[in-house]
Parts: sequence; C-alpha cells; structure tokens
Amino acid sequence: MNWQTFVDWFMGLGVKYNVNPIIFGSIYVGAIPFFSASIAWLIRSLRNGKSILLPTFLSGFFFVSAYLYLIVVGRNVPIWVYVFVVSLVVFGAVSTVKKVRGKLSANADR
Repeated sequence: MNWQTFVDWFMGLGVKYNVNPIIFGSIYVGAIPFFSASIAWLIRSLRNGKSILLPTFLSGFFFVSAYLYLIVVGRNVPIWVYVFVVSLVVFGAVSTVKKVRGKLSANADR
C-alpha cells in the first residue's frame, strides 16, 4: 500500500460516517496498540487462571472505540457496532453480579 492510498482510505472514513476523519481515524489507528496489549493481557490471564473480566472488557472497548465516537457524533453506524456494545455491557453486568453474589455467599458462610 502506498502513502496516497493510505491517506485516501483514512480521509474516506470521515466521509463514509459523516464525522471528522482526523478524529475518527486517529481513534481507529490509535486504538490498535491498546487492543493488541489487552488481547495479550487476556491470553496471559487465561493461561494463568486469573480473572479475564477487565482484559475482555478493555479488548472490546478498544475494538469499538472509534465506533463509539460514531455513535455519538456520526451517521451510518453499522448494526454490528450496536450489538457488540450492548454485548459488552451485558457481559460486564453479568460478570459483576456473579462476582458480588459469590462474595456475598462467601461472607454468609462465615
């Protein structure tokens, strides 16, 4: 891919979704290292038997971060973005409820 192709793609993101392409593209590209790091953290947590709640949530957040910007200010947001965001919220809520119930149950058994 040459530089002009990249610039055309980058600037086209704003046109497609009716947002500022610099902001959208910066969030889109800027989230890549954070997404990669959260996936690495998720894998490490799975291998070590630790909680995967936070790395899973962060992976999802960085995956859709540019699209969250779209939801707030843009148009033509793909339906999968809404489904994914709702899924993240449901996952976080269910995981939190389970954790709280587990701690309450452990305290009640004492």
